This record gives sequence, C-alpha cells and structure tokens, in this order.
Amino acid sequence: MLKNYLKVAFRNLWKNKFFSAINMLGLAIGISTCLLITLFVLDELSFDHYNENAGRIYRVNTDLKFGGAEQKFAVASAPLGFTMVNESPEIENAVRFRSYGSSVIRKGDQNIKEDRIIYADSTLFDVFTLPIVSGHSKKALTEPNTLVISERIARKYFNRTNVAGEILLFDNKTNYKITAVIRNIPPASHFNFDIFVSLSGLAESRDDNWLSFNFNTYLLLRKNVDPAFVESRFQQLIKKYTWPKVKQLMNITPEEFLKSGNYFNLSLMPLTAIHLHSDRIAELAPNGDIKMVYIFSAVAIFILLIACVNFMNLSTARSANRAKEVGIRKVLGTPRYKLIYQFLTESVLMSLFSFLIAIVICTLALPFFNELSYKELSLSPDQHPFLLVKLIACAIVIGLLAGSYPALYLSAFEPIVVLKGKLSTGFKSSVFRNSLVIFQFFISTLLIIGTIVIYRQLNYIQHKKLGFSKEQVIVVKDSYVLKDQVETFKNEVLKQPALVSATVSGYLPVPSGRSDSPFFPEGEIDNNKAVSMQYWSIDHDYINTMGMEIAQGRDFSKQFPTDSAGVIINESAAGLFSYTAPVGKKISVITDVNTGKTKSYTILSVVKNFHFESLRQNIGALCLVLEPSNYAVSFRVKGGDMQKTVGEIERLWKKIAPGEMFNYSFLNEDFNAMYRSEQRMGSIAISFAFLAIFIACLGLFGLANYAAEQRTREIGIRKVLGASVANISAMLSKDFLKLVVIATIITFPIAWFIMHQWLQDFAYRTNISWWIFTIAGLIAITIALLTISFQAVKAALSNPVKSLRTE
Repeated sequence: MLKNYLKVAFRNLWKNKFFSAINMLGLAIGISTCLLITLFVLDELSFDHYNENAGRIYRVNTDLKFGGAEQKFAVASAPLGFTMVNESPEIENAVRFRSYGSSVIRKGDQNIKEDRIIYADSTLFDVFTLPIVSGHSKKALTEPNTLVISERIARKYFNRTNVAGEILLFDNKTNYKITAVIRNIPPASHFNFDIFVSLSGLAESRDDNWLSFNFNTYLLLRKNVDPAFVESRFQQLIKKYTWPKVKQLMNITPEEFLKSGNYFNLSLMPLTAIHLHSDRIAELAPNGDIKMVYIFSAVAIFILLIACVNFMNLSTARSANRAKEVGIRKVLGTPRYKLIYQFLTESVLMSLFSFLIAIVICTLALPFFNELSYKELSLSPDQHPFLLVKLIACAIVIGLLAGSYPALYLSAFEPIVVLKGKLSTGFKSSVFRNSLVIFQFFISTLLIIGTIVIYRQLNYIQHKKLGFSKEQVIVVKDSYVLKDQVETFKNEVLKQPALVSATVSGYLPVPSGRSDSPFFPEGEIDNNKAVSMQYWSIDHDYINTMGMEIAQGRDFSKQFPTDSAGVIINESAAGLFSYTAPVGKKISVITDVNTGKTKSYTILSVVKNFHFESLRQNIGALCLVLEPSNYAVSFRVKGGDMQKTVGEIERLWKKIAPGEMFNYSFLNEDFNAMYRSEQRMGSIAISFAFLAIFIACLGLFGLANYAAEQRTREIGIRKVLGASVANISAMLSKDFLKLVVIATIITFPIAWFIMHQWLQDFAYRTNISWWIFTIAGLIAITIALLTISFQAVKAALSNPVKSLRTE
C-alpha cells in the first residue's frame, strides 16, 4: 500500500512540476532560515553549560544607589567571596577575577599585546571546569608571578603545548612562570580568557575594603542548597562588615542612609543566566540579550509558518484539479482515511525533498550567517549529535502539519457534487486561504517596519550631537609603553602639517573600564550631599582636542601651576551639587576609605554635557582632573590622506619605541562599536524581512497563476468583448491587493507597540513617525503588485481563441 501511495505521490508531483517547485523552494527557504536561527538560539542558550557544576555556580552582583547615581555592578568587594566561604557552610568554594586591562608579552624581539588576560585565585579549577593539558591544577596560581595559559597562547609563543615551567615576560619588566596549560575555553562562555595570572601576589586581593567593588566573585554552592537562603545571609554580612565602614566615613546609620533614598544590596545570579540576562558595569565580556533570542525565535517560527501557509494555500487552491480524482475514488469505494493517507504522503514527501534542499542552502549560508552574527555555528554531528535523525523527524512533522488541512479539505469532497461539476473553485470562495495570505503579509510588513525603525535609531545615534567631535580623531592606544617618552612622541607627531592638536589622557569619551567615586562639598562628608562622579585623568589639551565646549569658567592652562588642584565638572555634576555658580567652589573626594583621608579640588569650570556612555543611558556626573595618565594619545587631524597620516604616526612611534606594538583606532569607530549588536540586528532583520517577503511572494505568484488558470475562459470572453490588458490585469489583481492592504492595516498598531518597547532601551531615541508605516505598506503592496502583475499581464495577453477552447 505504501509503495502505491509513493508511486501516486511521485506522479502528482511530477505532473505539477511548476507548483511542486514553488512549494518545495518556499518550504526549503523557510526551513533553512528556521534551521539557521535554531542553531543561533541553541548556541545562545548553551553558554557556560560546559562547566560540570554549572547548576551550582553563582556570581555575586552589587546594586548601589548613592550620590545621585544608580549602579548595577557585576563585581563585589575583595573580601566578600572567601568571607562567605568561611562563614557560610552552604558555600563549598569561591573564586575571584580581577581585570587590570591588557598587557604586552615579549616574543623574541617583539612585544605582542594580549587583551584576554585576567587575574584569578588558585581556586579557579575548583569552581570552573578548565581541563589541564600540561601541568597540575593543584599547584597552579598558588604562588605569586605564576600564570595559566590556554593551548592557543602556548602554540602562539612556543609552538607547542607542553610548556609548564616556561617563562613569559610581561610589559618588559616582570617574569611570570607558566604552571599549567588548559584547553581553549569553549566559545559559548561568558568569559573567554587565554591567560590567568595569580592573584596571590597582589596586595589588593588581600585588602579588607568592603566599600570598593572590583572583583568578579563566583560562589560554588553545595548540592541541594537553595540560593535564596544564601542571598538571605548577605544582609547579615552587610550589617557586620559594610555598615561600620560607612558609619566610620560619613557618621551615618544604615537607617539614615536608606531614608535618603539610597540602597546597597547584594544578590546571586546563576552562571548560566549571565550571558543572556546581565548587562552590568564590569562584565567580563559583552553579553547577549534574551530579547534577541525571543525575537529570533519568533521570526523563525513566523517564517516557517509562512512557508507552511504557502503549501496549504497552493494545495487547496488546486483542489479543483484533483476533485474528479477524489470523486471517482470515492465512487469506487475508497474510504476517506486512505485518501487522507495519500495526500499526507505527498505532503511528507515534498517536505523531505524540501529538507534536503534546506540543508544545502543552510550549509552554503552558514559562513555568511556566522560572519553576521559573530558566531562559529556548524551543522557538524560533533556539535549536534543525531542532527540527521532530528531533521528527518522535523520534516515528517512539518509535512504532516502542513498537509493536514489540504488532506482533510480534499478528502471531504462529495462525489455527487464533484462529478456534476458543481464544486466551487473561485478564489473568493476560501475564507481560510485568504486569511493565510493576510497572515503572510502581516509578518512581512511587520519585519519591514522593524527594519526601518532599527536603522532610523542607528542613524539617529550616528548623527546626534554628542557634545564632542568624534570625527577626524586618531587614537594611539597603550601609550604607557612609552613611559616618559610619551610627551616627546606627542610633540614629534604634532610637527606634521596634517595635525591640529593632541592630548594624552587616561580616558576617552567612549565606554571603557572606569568607576565612580563619591564627591562632597569641601568639609561636608554628608550622605545627603554626596555626588557620585566618574574621575578622568587628562592633560591641558584634552578639551580642545576632543572638541568640547566650556559653559562656565576656563580650561586648564599651563600658565596656572595651581590648576593641578583644580577640577572641571560637567553640567550633570553641577546640577547634582545644586550650584548656581559652581566656579570657585571646592569639592573633596575620599582617597582612603580606611582612614577617611580626603583630597580637595577647586572647580575651575563647567564643561557642557557630552555623551561618554551609550545613548541607552542618561549623561552622568563627571569630573576631569589634571593628572598624568598614559593610556592613549589622541590626535585631531585636518583630513586628507588619513592612511598617510597614520603611516607617519606609526613611523614616529617605531622610532621612539622600537619593538613595541603600534595599536591605533579612529574615535568614531570606537563610538560606533557600542552599537554593533544593533547593527547586527539591523542586518539580520533585513535578511529575514527579505526572505519572508520572498517566500510570501512565491505563494502569491503560485496563487495568481492558479487564479488566472481558473479564469482562462472568462478572460477570453472579456477580451473578445473589448476588455483591455489593463482591465484584465486590474480584475485579476484587485482581490489579492485587497488582502495585502488588510494585512498592512492590521500590522500597524502591533508593529508600533513592539518597536516602541524596543526603543525604551535607549535613553535617547528617535520617534516612530507615521510615514514609516506608509512606506512599509507601500513596499508590501508594490512587491505584491509586481508579483501578481506578471501572471495577470501574461493571462491578459493570451490568445482569446485558445482561451475560448479551454474547458
């Protein structure tokens, strides 16, 4: 029986090659898109699951509101982790990470910059699963000036992995001994370091400062311990260790601190939730976003549904062509369930063929999708065991689901009605089919609107006035390797005719590792008068080079040696201090939390607010201090041949610092890098919108062809009676266009709500203008019209004599 079903199925598919091709192509594109997104989603959901104890590892988060700033940290104080181990029997172990930025490592006569460096406790291997390939985990990181490296680094510097006991020179001054080599950390990890340096040699790791938050702290809970119970112990810890320090510094009780609207809380975050649910200060690496997973999952389902809708539409639309077959079979005694089996067999067979095509499309598209999503996705059986079995099962399920309605619809024909030729075959007769067309273009229009809004927001970000000039600025990073030669380098470069100005600074107006400190009016260490500000070290030329504007007072000047005791604050800081005339006022900052020692500054000026964080955030309080810091040298250039200018800067760098790596970027590129996730989202949204529209148009093309075929005789009569090509084309198009218009109208309020919610993530955002919906609707209607017009014009141009012979 199955053999007969398959034989008939093959014959019908081959007989209707055009419709079979459209069905399989649309379904294959939908399945391949769904498969790509599924690989992406599974990868996002798999982060940190490689750890054997992943279900028992939690990170300590710190939430603080003080001095007018609310801050959510991914770090905690230095003593917290092991204090919890000592005082809480529910905690098995802890490990801390401390980031100090990049370092340069000597290889032969060359210095190589390494960014993926972290300092860690010797308990690293007791908490995380990091397999050793050389050396011993028990001895690793226990002594000062020791480190653990990955296989990648071992091969990079020694061309082998058995390198335990070897020495690496850091920053041309400190030798570190390699105690172990680990396997490369899997890409699906919220941290992916290549070098772990021992924390035991750092005094900060033994500091008893409970008011400084610099250590990413992870706790390994014992089996069957409720994390909520561990969290409840945090308040005891804060009461015992933190509040006494606060009282010592500011002479304030916890009740007074909280009454002022401030708060200080500690919480636990599951290791496996960090990648998709955390976007805090001092994350170990940029994380993903659970919203993206939800959006991509929804898009995958929608595109697959569009492909399945095509199948249903085309199958039911061509019902008349098989109506007589069904009628004759029923008259000959074929039961309905066998007819259903027959139609489902055809559907499953077509789905299997589509899956084969989809796998080929997916394999070809994966490299491009990986580049777009910054992933290393693969269809390899090693990464996805039993993938082939799962795909075959999915193909059968999709075939059954997509073919269920056509099978039930076709098998329900009454033989007497069919054989008398009374079956209704017109396009308008199927409300269900029309609803499916509306659904297809609803999804397509929704994706078009989403794409337009995303790109408008990105364009808004790129062109918004930031309060500084990010164009034409070359940033030479890691200038600390120049030591006391940094000013010489700056002045030598400034001799070039293309240069306008230059500055040596510790910070740039783009996100980087920095923290806030509480400032007070001088002599008033008062909880209610604290202002939490970022503290940047700059030189005399910073304001001018960055194109910032002074609102009150004056810039730092070399003519006034006392400016070293001065500070420039931004308008946000001035507002928080409630100063109407801040210039000349004195403010102070606590420099030692153990002794309460402070340092005072005189406000020299107020700089106009400028964006130094992402536009997702409001502009916070900031102070600029005249202090030496050699993180970067920034050069403003006139323009012209930028590569030639960069080449000249590099030549002077190598002249002053031979053997040191030259690392530069453009300030505008560093700024735009903050929005890479949105840019990727925009590019992926365009791709998915195009695919959704293409699949919908395939179905529309097939339906238009069928509609024209069903009205061949009517078209012939109309042409004989004088109807023009335009009249006939309009007649065939209007029913379809009506459905597309209905779909776009339904889409508008839903699309507005979804994109409005997305824009709430930005403190500074564009508006969703009415014309976006108009353009999206016109695009959808135009695409549909072009798709339908081809078949409509073709039918209108057909020979009426041939048409009148058709029956």
